[in-house]
Amino acid sequence: MDYLGKEIPKLGFGAMRLPRKEGAIDIAETSEMVDRFLAAGFQYVDTAFGYEDSEEALGKALVARHPRESYFLATKLPAFAASSEDAAKAMLTTSLKRTGAGYFDFYLLHNIGASRTAKYDEYHIWDYVLEQKAKGLIKHVGFSFHDSADVLDKYLSAHPEAEFVQLQINWADWDNSSVQSAKCYEVARKYGKPVVIMEPVKGGMLATPPESVAKLFKAANPDASIPSWGIRFAASLEGVITVLSGMSNIAQMDDNIKTMKAFQPLTKDDYSLLEKARKELEVIPQIPCTGCQYCTKGCPQHVAIPDIFAAVNNYRLYMHGNKEQAKANYGWIKNGLKGPASNCIQCGACEAVCPQKIQIVKELEDAVEIFEK
Repeated sequence: MDYLGKEIPKLGFGAMRLPRKEGAIDIAETSEMVDRFLAAGFQYVDTAFGYEDSEEALGKALVARHPRESYFLATKLPAFAASSEDAAKAMLTTSLKRTGAGYFDFYLLHNIGASRTAKYDEYHIWDYVLEQKAKGLIKHVGFSFHDSADVLDKYLSAHPEAEFVQLQINWADWDNSSVQSAKCYEVARKYGKPVVIMEPVKGGMLATPPESVAKLFKAANPDASIPSWGIRFAASLEGVITVLSGMSNIAQMDDNIKTMKAFQPLTKDDYSLLEKARKELEVIPQIPCTGCQYCTKGCPQHVAIPDIFAAVNNYRLYMHGNKEQAKANYGWIKNGLKGPASNCIQCGACEAVCPQKIQIVKELEDAVEIFEK
């Protein structure tokens, strides 16, 4: 069955976490990653207005160095972060200027869900993007989504003009009651919408799972990397435009290319293994933070929330019982002049924008108990 994006290779280059050197995106390494990605036959590159310096970096590493017809470029408009309708609509112009792309193949309303959704209606963004599509500045219009399946059902019913949906899908979240990967995927299929998959390794969390989970994968296939299981799980689904992997270095790019150049859908035994891994993972308490940084942009205290949560997860997963070593690692956050957990004033601004629906204030209180007392 034909669908939008069926012909697009199923590995996408997610540009949220590009390599950095001395704080700035490393254009040389990013360029090498882009070159290897395109040379291997892959085409879909994904960024966003709100990914720090990412659009500009792709303008240099991708747009300025490769023929426009050789790739598909996607970016996103976060209307919920704009102070006015004019400011929201100006984001497209800014993204075009930053990238120099001339047009976007896939343009997304960013992070639909919860209170964020209202701004897209208030600012008349659907009408606006369809007008820009008619002008040729956008080829295909869709949205990225972080909410429940019921909300997705209502939104797709209200906006049949959406041509595709971007969803968080990975083997760990497939039956998760909060993320609802499976249910959201089923809703998209119900409406006949093809899916772009994000977070197939959950911001890297599934690339470095606890030792008990890693042993399961290595016993099943010693030659396969652990991240490859997440990419293959997502790419094995039907109706997928591409699977975005947020790659941060050349080694990650090479590993993903190796997996997807010789892509093999999951077998029945593979699915059984992932179910075992999921159950093993569920017994270990973790904060499901993907490091997207949405929470930090509006924090009045500049609390380093993703860094703190990474430290908590490391303590829980690998260093439980070795509190002093965990405290030493946490000290790097404060020494780096980032706000510690105790700086939190519990305003809740972070929780309003968290795609993972994390109870951030409570988790920060727990971090204070673990590391600062």
